[in-house]
Amino acid sequence: MTSFTVWKFDDPDRATEAAHALERAAADGVVKVLDHAVVRWPIGTDHPTTSHGHDETKHGAGWGALWGLLVGTLFFVPVVGGVAGAAIGAISKATQDAGITREQLETIRTQITEGTSALFAVTENADLDRLGERIKMGGALIATNLTDAERAVLIETFGGKDVSHSSPTG
Repeated sequence: MTSFTVWKFDDPDRATEAAHALERAAADGVVKVLDHAVVRWPIGTDHPTTSHGHDETKHGAGWGALWGLLVGTLFFVPVVGGVAGAAIGAISKATQDAGITREQLETIRTQITEGTSALFAVTENADLDRLGERIKMGGALIATNLTDAERAVLIETFGGKDVSHSSPTG
């Protein structure tokens, strides 16, 4: 199954470190990374920056377009009542086939703030135990299309916390 996960870190550089660990794990056959992106929001900047992994060329262009659409809509549309809600509503139509819900988009928008970073990953065939040994960086899972049982294993293995079921403001 293709898994979509978003990990938030309370440091603007930690997601980049996690992405490098994910790339090393993929090189060792621990996980197949279809694509990933890092969103960094350094303190003192108005908006976050995004770097796209371009992992698998076959699917990379499609995911690259999605990362651009996600980040652009979530962080560059003014946060003015109906405008933000309409933008999230529109993007949720584009992301629902990937298992990304409107509620998850709202959570991502509210959780990733100045001074934080996030790793967005699309993966397959992960050996969670071996991957967890490599990537224990204190992140919080804020969005995923995994089942509750898979999510529980992921959180236990990675030593993070799960806020993917929390309200967007919580």
